[in-house]
Amino acid sequence: MKSKKLLAMLLAGAMSLSLLAGCGNSNATADDGATDGGATATDSDLAYVKDNGKMVIGYTVYEPMNYTDANGQFTGFDTEFAQAVCAKLDVEPEFVEINWDTKVIELDAKSIDCIWNGMTITDDLTQNIAVSDPYVKNMQVVVIKDSNKDTFTDTASLAGAKLVAESGSAGQQAVEADPDLSQASLTTVGKQTDALLEIESGASDAAILDWTLAKSMIGEGTDFADLMMIDGAELSVEEYGIGFRKGSDLCTEVNKVMKELVEDGTLPALAEKYGLNLAE
Repeated sequence: MKSKKLLAMLLAGAMSLSLLAGCGNSNATADDGATDGGATATDSDLAYVKDNGKMVIGYTVYEPMNYTDANGQFTGFDTEFAQAVCAKLDVEPEFVEINWDTKVIELDAKSIDCIWNGMTITDDLTQNIAVSDPYVKNMQVVVIKDSNKDTFTDTASLAGAKLVAESGSAGQQAVEADPDLSQASLTTVGKQTDALLEIESGASDAAILDWTLAKSMIGEGTDFADLMMIDGAELSVEEYGIGFRKGSDLCTEVNKVMKELVEDGTLPALAEKYGLNLAE
């Protein structure tokens, strides 16, 4: 009798150990691969977005790329471009305004699925995130008040001036790299539109920002009618790309869709609508 009880106890103990071992393996698998949204490390970014049924797009207010028009409609080249891509992927676009300084952190944390906002392709970015093929050409320009056009005529005349640029932007990098502008005092702001407000108020003498934004937001018929670009003061020629998480297959898929939208005329039509030049 005792031997039967002992055998039963031994069998029960063995079953318990087996169950514990099974739970341990299951937990290890979940821990090793768990990510936000129930995805695993082996899941693709493309699958993650499709499972969620949406692509969360990080942007800042930047006309003509992403902005709200006079009718209260959220629009822009990048907005319509993203909507066209999402339609091809059969997911909904969800636009989330972000802090440009923390865009890569937001991307890695999966607060957003991509950065789609006239993002200049740089070596620093390509080392930290996946970047799409270039789609629009841009350059950095110098914006001043019309009333200062005789004072500030080129970059050399700005050596002792008060400059403003968006923090972490290509504009800030252009200032730091230019032998004349790097001698000036530089203030950084959260958005390029804030840089225009700095010039408008007289707090700064000149703003260094994207040509794509400047051509849409300054001069006759705009809210910044008394601002102008300094002719011949183009600081750098650059290209825009879309940012994704490092190693993302979503980037590869968007590149494929982008080519389709070029071939079917969608992107060229958008470029003409917003007065932009597509990358070659």
